Amino acid sequence: MTSDIRITNTGSLLELSARLRAAGGPPVRAAMHRRIRRAAEPLRDDLQRTVRTLPIRSAGGASRSGPSPTTRPLRATIAAAIRITVRTTGNPGAKVWIDRGALPPDLRGMPKVMNTGRIRHPVFGNRRRWATQTTTPLWWENTIRRHRPRMEREVERILGDIRARID
Repeated sequence: MTSDIRITNTGSLLELSARLRAAGGPPVRAAMHRRIRRAAEPLRDDLQRTVRTLPIRSAGGASRSGPSPTTRPLRATIAAAIRITVRTTGNPGAKVWIDRGALPPDLRGMPKVMNTGRIRHPVFGNRRRWATQTTTPLWWENTIRRHRPRMEREVERILGDIRARID
């Protein structure tokens, strides 16, 4: 699973970052940072919506489903851990990623497992009895693929606006 997506045009962003420093541009840099973050927010929101509505089906015939034995819903917990990071110096760009540190220790590998489309786990912690559930494979990559062209266009537009502002 791709753990993050980076929309970058490193050459343009590095050149623009140097010009921002030369122009004394903390307010301009803050505006660029804010606009790049806003460009990435629809992707983050769609990833969160996708994981919250991801169907998880039992592979077995008989279903004995019921309320979750835990107090934390799996999909909502993963959705809450999706983050955006924006950098305008060093390695500039926007990154949308899953903060594994925000997940409980026993769920840190779950986003990657869910992305494969097959979840295998012990039944209520009983390691002698296992269950297999399926979900939509590649949900992370497919959601990113839908948003990538829009984000690239938006970042290019932002870079053009900032260039025009400091020239």
